[in-house]
Amino acid sequence: MPDDFKTRLKIAKSKIKKKLDNDVEKRGSFMGNAFKLGTELVAAVTVGTIIGFILDSWFDTKPWLIVIFFFLGAAAGMLNVIRAANRMQRED
Repeated sequence: MPDDFKTRLKIAKSKIKKKLDNDVEKRGSFMGNAFKLGTELVAAVTVGTIIGFILDSWFDTKPWLIVIFFFLGAAAGMLNVIRAANRMQRED
């Protein structure tokens, strides 16, 4: 009888350990995805603003092209985030 209990206890412990390992992997995956989405948004806004700044200095239209390309970059970033989130949702 005690050997049977020990065997069942070992099985239960191994199941709990596997579940905890899976939870840790999922948490890391979620953090990676969140970082990816944030980076995509910031990168798009930054690139748009830099392009606007360069064009403003070429055409001497400050600050209009910076403002326009800032909003274009923000829109592109949001679109990228939405697409990536939809892709992640389909994978799950």
